Amino acid sequence: MYPEYLTTPMKQDLTSVGFEDLTTPEQVEEALKRDGVTLLVINSVCGCAAGAARPGVKLALKNAEVKPDHLITVFAGVDKEAVETARKHLLPYPPSSPSIAIFKDGDLVHFIERHHIEGRNAQMIAEHLEEAFEEFCSVA
Repeated sequence: MYPEYLTTPMKQDLTSVGFEDLTTPEQVEEALKRDGVTLLVINSVCGCAAGAARPGVKLALKNAEVKPDHLITVFAGVDKEAVETARKHLLPYPPSSPSIAIFKDGDLVHFIERHHIEGRNAQMIAEHLEEAFEEFCSVA
């Protein structure tokens, strides 16, 4: 487990733009049952989370014309049971953090694994997500 003083700013990086921080298995199960499109970020302390994943997600949400209905996050290495529950919904993909998933009406429709984040910059992640939002998010 990582110390709270270290991870709190990393959590706030996403909660400050509207993400709901889920810390229990029950919260994860309830959130993933919601109708509509849900964006899940499995947050992490690693450099690719700080340099590409979180900034890319925020940039995509800022620039996208269509956006997910719900924004949720769990933190790997902090909220163990919540992360394990989220990962059950990501099968057959292996555990990966950071990672980014899109669910539509509770079904996994798009997944960005760590190896798709490493070596890419925030702009590349944002562009990838904006394309996924266009595909999976309905225009209101």
